[in-house]
Amino acid sequence: MTAPAVTFCDRCGDSLTQGDHASCTAARRLEPPRYCPQCRRRMKVQVVPTGWTATCVEHGDTHS
Repeated sequence: MTAPAVTFCDRCGDSLTQGDHASCTAARRLEPPRYCPQCRRRMKVQVVPTGWTATCVEHGDTHS
């Protein structure tokens, strides 16, 4: 099974085909994702000293 296409920025939630996401890419080096890149839903993010977990209600967990 192939992985779903990433169509949205996981930091700002906008379409990857619209605008420049250079600042988002730079910020993501230090921050966890805020939006699901597959469906654009806002994710529940939990940050702990050892990393982070971001959860989309539709697509599940992403870990650092």
